[in-house]
Amino acid sequence: MMSSQAAYAAACGNDASGFQAWVENFKQQAPSKGIPPQVVQRAFAEVQYNRATIRADRGQKSFKLSFEEFMKKRGGQAIISRGKSMKASNASLFSAIERRYGVPAGPLLAIWGMETGFGSFLGDQHTLSAVTTLAYDCRRSAFFTEQLYAALQLVARGDLSTSARGAAHGEIGQTQFLPLNVIRYGADGDGDGHIDMVRSRADALASTANFLVGHGWRAGAGYQPGQPNFVAIQGWNAATVYQQAIAYIGAQIDGR
Repeated sequence: MMSSQAAYAAACGNDASGFQAWVENFKQQAPSKGIPPQVVQRAFAEVQYNRATIRADRGQKSFKLSFEEFMKKRGGQAIISRGKSMKASNASLFSAIERRYGVPAGPLLAIWGMETGFGSFLGDQHTLSAVTTLAYDCRRSAFFTEQLYAALQLVARGDLSTSARGAAHGEIGQTQFLPLNVIRYGADGDGDGHIDMVRSRADALASTANFLVGHGWRAGAGYQPGQPNFVAIQGWNAATVYQQAIAYIGAQIDGR
């Protein structure tokens, strides 16, 4: 019987056929990465191969649109209009975030609006199933295996429910953080000792500001294309049209 970690290695797959075997092997490895065995068992109790996640992963077409088409498809003008009212009704929160991180309300509201309609729809896919499916799937197995370990850390510390639902790639909460980004940039914006990206808009928005700082945001600098803080917006999403939309919507909300 092999005793090395290689004994537990399981091959990735491009359909559901090898999923359960992969999961069982992963569950054997996870405790050696610091995940308590009881957390592993609890986290995987509801996990299934998620075909909706695979369909979404293979069909990301909106990022190929022109800026004008993208803005129309994503409801850019409605996000600007609602964003202005959300900025006014949450003025103290956005002021506190800008004092702490140097990030103004506009780009945060642009991200919040585009990702979840200001928290109105966080996604309907079982988060742990989505992340596990992508960890098993061969296309980006290494990247999402890292995300899966991060998700298990969040479960262990009480910041992610094992029944949580979110976006198709396992993004969590009001601004749609991948699990590893919650670990790296999650911020307790409401001071309750937890980072709740789902129920706390303060946590979600403070975490988003912290993410931008972690990607090069400098207080007081501009964030339009060609300006210093656009690089931080580029860190949020790899699609050029998405980056342009964040910058444009943010400027309209901020009145810049």
